[in-house]
Amino acid sequence: MTLCYVTLVMSAALFHAAIRKENGSKEAPQLLHYIKSVNFEIKDRTQVFFDAKGNPPALYDIVNWHLSNIGTLEQVKVGSYDSSTLDGKVLRVDSAAIIWASGDTQVPFSICSPSCSSGFRKMALPGKPVCCFECVPCPQGEISNQTDAVECQRCFWDKWPSVQQDRCHPKTIQYFSYTEILGINLAAIALSSSMIPIGILGVFICHRKTPIVRANNWFLSCLLLVSLSLCFLCSLAFIGYPQPEKCLLRQVAFGIVFALCVSCVLAKTITVVIAFKATKPDSRLRKWAGTKVSYFVIGLSVFIQLCVCVMWLSLSPPFPETDITTQPGVIIFGCNEGSATAFWCMLGYLGFLASVSFIAAFLARQLPDSFNEAKFITFSMLAFLSVWVSFIPASLSAHGKYTGAMEVFAILSSSWAIVVCIFVPKCFIILFRPHLNTKNHFLSSHARGGKEKPV
Repeated sequence: MTLCYVTLVMSAALFHAAIRKENGSKEAPQLLHYIKSVNFEIKDRTQVFFDAKGNPPALYDIVNWHLSNIGTLEQVKVGSYDSSTLDGKVLRVDSAAIIWASGDTQVPFSICSPSCSSGFRKMALPGKPVCCFECVPCPQGEISNQTDAVECQRCFWDKWPSVQQDRCHPKTIQYFSYTEILGINLAAIALSSSMIPIGILGVFICHRKTPIVRANNWFLSCLLLVSLSLCFLCSLAFIGYPQPEKCLLRQVAFGIVFALCVSCVLAKTITVVIAFKATKPDSRLRKWAGTKVSYFVIGLSVFIQLCVCVMWLSLSPPFPETDITTQPGVIIFGCNEGSATAFWCMLGYLGFLASVSFIAAFLARQLPDSFNEAKFITFSMLAFLSVWVSFIPASLSAHGKYTGAMEVFAILSSSWAIVVCIFVPKCFIILFRPHLNTKNHFLSSHARGGKEKPV
């Protein structure tokens, strides 16, 4: 009140001086000079002064309307504005003393919608103010890691959103590995199986002068056993991280090695047929009874498969690829075969060789049993074809690492079919029935029309 009174007096004096100035008095400039020099302190220690323009300091009380217990409104001072303070704090407000219209001391929000947390984005509501919006979850594959996000962000290709969609986690990497149980078991089976043909080859070498070994083409049997061992080993190329070199050569190695294996079986079948047809008087097949026919069949069969593989590698070779669409949150590393046509041509050619061997062996099954292995070849090719015919729909329905596992299983199964059907009966006679592995037994059996147990 004192400051207001002083301000009122000074204003009246200035007004009176201005009037006298208009009447020609010289007292107005003198009064203004003295007013500018006013500077004193009143009882509440408030400084009273005037600036260069004659304006007093600004001093205001900030009041808040409170509802009393009897229902009336009261003015409660909650702060002040003082331009004359020396510490620079012109505005002082006690926020805790302010009571808002809601009856709470918490400052009300200036929006009509709550904030959107991480994992959500704001969506404007038609016909509503800008401060009104709706929180909607981010789409699949996108995240928002801040409050009140306007747009969601998509994770990088090698990452996947968390369940809350507020951060990106690295995707799981998947391939047919040696470290998993299935890969370890198949690799162990492949390595141990590759030793079985080598062991049988050792048995044949030790008994190479016996009739059962000599009667079934010694050279073809050895070449077939070596190729079978390579067939087991080539399945290892389908296990492990798909490196460029592995993707480029694994199908080619599989195709050429199996072409060698099946062509050996085909050559053995043709040899059996020619051998017994040539025994007839005046037979034209006697000039083909040597080993040249076998070499020609094997060489031609492998050469055709080699040409298919060379064209495949030249035109559209296999290459490593990453699949991020088959399984959400998983990166599948595998090998793209490049040309699917070339792959099925390579596999179809193996089926053609196996079919020819099966038909030839089936037609020769009535030949004398003591010299005839056509029945065993028939069963082996039947099992071989069954495995690979079953592989076709299985490979088309499998995805990721299970495609490689299916092919490894097919390679091992078809190789074991040939080993068991063709060589196990011979080894059984050589090792456990040596009395049947004699020249006299073969001659007597042949003389009786082949009624003895087949070898």
